[in-house]
Amino acid sequence: MEFTSDYKDRTGEIIRLFAATFTDSEGPGEGALIEKLATDMIATVDEADLFVFSARDDAGAIIGAIIFTRIAYPEDDRTVFLLAPVAVATSHHGRGVGQGLLRYGLGVLRENGVDIALTYGDINFYGRVGFAQITDADAQPPLPLSYPEGWLGQSLTGRPFDPLTGPSRCVAALDSPDYW
Repeated sequence: MEFTSDYKDRTGEIIRLFAATFTDSEGPGEGALIEKLATDMIATVDEADLFVFSARDDAGAIIGAIIFTRIAYPEDDRTVFLLAPVAVATSHHGRGVGQGLLRYGLGVLRENGVDIALTYGDINFYGRVGFAQITDADAQPPLPLSYPEGWLGQSLTGRPFDPLTGPSRCVAALDSPDYW
């Protein structure tokens, strides 16, 4: 398995992976929603505010993908990125693809000076790669959360996760209650 941040020549394959994975796990409506999210992120988010990582099998097929986008806290000087969405091909679940890909992506973010990573999801999965539950007092989400227990964060600097100051703003592609 190979992890990479090269994605521009494989965007269609990455978007199809998100659609298929979410369709398999959550149904066609969710598959279409996440397909739109991934498409919009790749098409509209400035390169300085976007990291796309994928896992490829030995034959070169994409079997996992994750996207991080900048989340701005204008009253805080730290650099913060939000992980969403995450997909591993259904046929590769339970093989460590997701955890390996997340560790790789978080490492690249560290190398690029990112201070904090946030995500919104299952603590049982994301906790394996260093995320911990936080509250809106620790990091105000850009929109109300439908599942506040899923708000997660981690410091990438080796220092404790100190609360982020002030309100936040996500990229336009994520700025919809449908994702929160």
